Formats: sequence, structure tokens, C-alpha cells
Amino acid sequence: GKDLTQMDENRLARLRGQKVGIIFQNFYLIPTLTAFENVSIPHELNGGDHSENKAKELLKSFDLSHRLNHYPGQLSGGEQQRLAVARAFVNDPKLILADEPTGNLDSANSHIIIDLLEKLHNQHGVTLVLVTHEKDIASRAERIIELGDGRIISDTAS
Repeated sequence: GKDLTQMDENRLARLRGQKVGIIFQNFYLIPTLTAFENVSIPHELNGGDHSENKAKELLKSFDLSHRLNHYPGQLSGGEQQRLAVARAFVNDPKLILADEPTGNLDSANSHIIIDLLEKLHNQHGVTLVLVTHEKDIASRAERIIELGDGRIISDTAS
């Protein structure tokens, strides 16, 4: 319900901070911050109340409560990606953009991440836009838009 073309950079940044969560293939965690701090910081920057409780709650639900004080370099790839997902959800976004969220993970951790994203989508009604090259992951989506050479090849709903 917002015309993004009419917003200045400050309003766009505020909108992204409040309504959009982003999950990157390469995690982009801050190496000098603990797991707890990496999840807390977007909420704090957005002026959220009780960011400590929110971050701890998310980390617990993502099976990372025992890693609160660990730095990203002390976590496995799967733990780092779960941490990145928790960070994307800390502000209760309406939209999650996930760019190859399983690209750097083994198949077991890939399934954990996709199951987690699907669960959060279903529980919170979050719109999830996920980019993947993996057909088995794409097949779980409600809608699949296949691109080739910058053009839409197919657009199917399940």
C-alpha cells in the first residue's frame, strides 16, 4: 500500500528496517559481535523495545540459546545461517527476501533452513521471496517464477 517511487532514501531505509528482512547466502554476520548481539542490533537500530528478550526468544526457537555469547567464527555454517534467519525475523517483517539461503550449506542444514523458513512463513504470515537454483527447494513454494537470461520463462502456482 505504499508507493516506493515517491519515497526518499530515509523513508525507504526506515521501511526496509521495519517491514523487510533479508537473508544472504554468505550470512553477512558482524564477526566482532556475539550471536546475541548480531540478532539484537537490527531491533535496537529500529528503536525496538525489549530487544534483549526478543533476541533471546528467537535464538531459543532456532536452537541457538546455548550459543548466545559465541562469535560467528565459532559457529558452524548451519548455525551461522540460522543466526542470519533469526536476525532477519527480529523486527517482525512483512516480507523476507532470501538470496540463496542454502547455497553454502550441506543438504541436512539446507533442509533445516528451508523447514525453518516455511514454519515462520506459515506461523507469521510473512511473505517469503526465495531465490534458489535447487529444484527440490523450489518445488515447496506456493508460486515458482523461473528466470532465464533475465526473462521470465515460467510462472506457476501450486
